[in-house]
Amino acid sequence: MREMGLDSVGDLAINLILIKLDPEDIANVACVNKRLRDSASEDSLWFKICSDDLNLSDPIDHLGNPTPSFKICYQIWREAFDIYPWSLVKRVKRCWDRIKTWLTNNFPEAQATLCKGASEDDLQRLEDFLDVKLPLPTRILYRFVDGQEFTGKDISVSALGSSLGLIGGYYFYNHLVNVCLLPLDQVIIETQEVTRHLGFHGRDQFIVVAASSTFSEKLFFLNCTNGQLYTGTRNLPIDGEMIPCVPNSLISSVHELYSDQQQDAMLLWLEEHGRRLQNGIIKLREEGNVRSICLFPEEPPLCLTAVTNGVQVRASAVFVPELADLQDDREKYLFSYSIRMSLLPQGCIINGMSFGSCQLHSRHWIICADDVVISDVHGEAVIGQFPLLRTGEKEFVYESCTPLPTSSGSVEGSFTFVPGRLADPKGSPFEVKVARFPLQLPDYVF
Repeated sequence: MREMGLDSVGDLAINLILIKLDPEDIANVACVNKRLRDSASEDSLWFKICSDDLNLSDPIDHLGNPTPSFKICYQIWREAFDIYPWSLVKRVKRCWDRIKTWLTNNFPEAQATLCKGASEDDLQRLEDFLDVKLPLPTRILYRFVDGQEFTGKDISVSALGSSLGLIGGYYFYNHLVNVCLLPLDQVIIETQEVTRHLGFHGRDQFIVVAASSTFSEKLFFLNCTNGQLYTGTRNLPIDGEMIPCVPNSLISSVHELYSDQQQDAMLLWLEEHGRRLQNGIIKLREEGNVRSICLFPEEPPLCLTAVTNGVQVRASAVFVPELADLQDDREKYLFSYSIRMSLLPQGCIINGMSFGSCQLHSRHWIICADDVVISDVHGEAVIGQFPLLRTGEKEFVYESCTPLPTSSGSVEGSFTFVPGRLADPKGSPFEVKVARFPLQLPDYVF
């Protein structure tokens, strides 16, 4: 009995030691003797490793298939990605886990469009077809998810186009953008088509990795030579003009083929997108039965809120790269702004009296480039409408746009409302403030 007790204590001590080791060290320890080999094979040990390294709660491989045990699961994962730095594989998995978790909880119909990961043969076929060498982070991203694939029953369609793009978008007037990630076979097709029209030459190797699923064309190009991601401007069809989507300072050389710290713009871009989704900076937008990821920020400091007499106005803006013109000194950058107005539950408060509705009559906008006023506009209505706000109803939302000669500026102003309705006013008109909100060329362009 005493010996059994000592053995148990010894096994516990071994387990406590093994649990602090790296998987490689555990494999080495298992070679010492049978007792250590048995302890190193305990599935509870490999459960912790799979949980810590890969955030797995079930023994499944990288394609979602079940495996017999956590030990075998870990072995399969390591073998599947044996040509890549393991720290980079774990980082890419964290990126996709964050995005997939958000989609599962908020946008399952878009989650259903994600394709299973590509094989090494699939990646090699793309490289051979397009004569490029993909950066390692991009290769691993595609090993986990091979873009999005849409079927007729999957696509939510509005009057202007589909809405299930993973990157999302915006619309104003008749301009609708909704960006999806392309699967490898579509990357080949789109890249060949675009390069024929644009005539890319020289050392830079561009592939099209994301595109708008609507008629308002917006394309994202990965430069396989320097690892940067670009999107085209209005001049893309004319002279290939593009804007970088990720700060250049964050991108390491793609020639560091086996660096654990290697990162290209594709990985940084998706990590930032996942962070914005997870933190509620961008959210879903619903129009009738159509839902989509909306890129207008919903949280400060990019979304500003002001309340006047019970009327709440929220405002934010996005940069619209596909309509920018870097060669135009007066209208170089284009920004779209979203205005969301609603009547709070207490109603419209005028001189101590509460009214259950109020209606917009006019607007006053002051638009600045840097700190210089370039537009001071007074006008009736907003986009031709005179919204009537009622307590308990959803926000009235509208979008518009403005060009700027500089990469930063601001919009502020006010709306004039009447309590009740324009046809039957219950009091004098009053001004509702719109907080000054920024127009800013962002570090990350989506």
